[in-house]
Amino acid sequence: MLEILILAAGKGTRMRSDLPKVLHKLAGKPLLGHVVDNAHALGATQTCVVYGFGGEAVPQALADDKLTFVLQAEQHGTGHAVQQALPALADDSVTLVLYGDVPLTHTATLQPLVAAARAGKLGLLTVTLADPTGYGRIVREHGQVTRIVEHKDATDAERAIAEVNTGILAVATRHLKQWIATLKNDNAQGEYYLTDIIARAVADGVAIETHQPACEWEVLGVNSKAQLAQLERIHQNEIAQALLNDGVTLMDPARLDVRGTLSCGRDVSIDVNCVFEGKVTLGDGVQVGANCVLRNVTVAAGTQIDAFTLIDDAEIGEINRLGPFSRIRPGTRLARDVHVGNFVEIKNSQIDDGSKIGHLSYIGDTTMGKQVNIGAGTITCNYDGANKHRTVIGDDVFVGSDTQLVAPVSVGKGATLGAGTTLTKDAPAGELTLSRPKQTTIAGWTRPVKLKKES
Repeated sequence: MLEILILAAGKGTRMRSDLPKVLHKLAGKPLLGHVVDNAHALGATQTCVVYGFGGEAVPQALADDKLTFVLQAEQHGTGHAVQQALPALADDSVTLVLYGDVPLTHTATLQPLVAAARAGKLGLLTVTLADPTGYGRIVREHGQVTRIVEHKDATDAERAIAEVNTGILAVATRHLKQWIATLKNDNAQGEYYLTDIIARAVADGVAIETHQPACEWEVLGVNSKAQLAQLERIHQNEIAQALLNDGVTLMDPARLDVRGTLSCGRDVSIDVNCVFEGKVTLGDGVQVGANCVLRNVTVAAGTQIDAFTLIDDAEIGEINRLGPFSRIRPGTRLARDVHVGNFVEIKNSQIDDGSKIGHLSYIGDTTMGKQVNIGAGTITCNYDGANKHRTVIGDDVFVGSDTQLVAPVSVGKGATLGAGTTLTKDAPAGELTLSRPKQTTIAGWTRPVKLKKES
């Protein structure tokens, strides 16, 4: 049985924020959320999070992840943090210790540690750094780990060691409980170090099995906004490389942000500075122009999304053309071969096959049929100041420019609305409906002349 203990109680002073460090977001998800995902992927029977700074903000933020939360009211080191959670852990389990501010460790890196612990060893993740300053050093004798010494407590010879402790380890829980009870805080920091259990393991004849990550950045932690930004780019590059390997065309892999999941079909092309949030699916042949934002969107095959288009919680059908500068709001469904042009906003509307809304229009709470043409400047007036109402537009309707449809109202199949119409009653099918006054010419009218400014 595997239980995972995530230490997440630190304040993160260098973040200069009132938000607990582990709740700062990387790729749109809290740092702690990435670590929890790893715990779930490893199949943990229980994941226990030790929290402290920020009060209940941490458990509230991850309340839906079926976690056990333990409060560390005062922070006296990593050993003290583990001690708070020990009563929640089963004696016959294996415990894997992770950190809420180390978000990018691969599950493949952690699996050998768990296997070592299940074999009766202590699995320890280490890494060799060109500059190990600040890290606990791995002290070996005859190739075998004997202890870990923290940087502030290390001698000059020990500080020359390049192999350092990541803090990530796995061990039988019964051993962990036994060793934690013996920890002392007679060190430069006056804290109880979890790393001291390494020497306890050696003394008890428990073998130490070390592993190293494939990439150094897998064990990098976040202590400042600069480090958070560094890991963001590393993570986004990893996502970009995976997309490239799957055949997606990225005009510049360094200018892509995926803050959720992005699934792409064949021959998908994505231009620069696009942001994908939540769950986004792009079908075969979809093209996304520069500077677009897609959030919780499904886009079917062959659709082209031009630059500066925002799509939020919508369903986009096949071979549509959107943008540039379009905004598609939640609840919208575009069928097939729909054209939504520049400066068009659509909200909670269903647009059927072949309809066109070319430019400068607002379509809200509308059901629109097939082959409808909406002229420039058209507005569906869906809000009466208290409630929203729907507009229904039948197939083959032509709506002239600068028209207002005051909902609730419907337009029959094949109807035409003349330019400048304010429609307050249903328009009959197949007829021309107008509401503008008769054109008049005022004889003798002269245009005002700009007055000269007095000197």
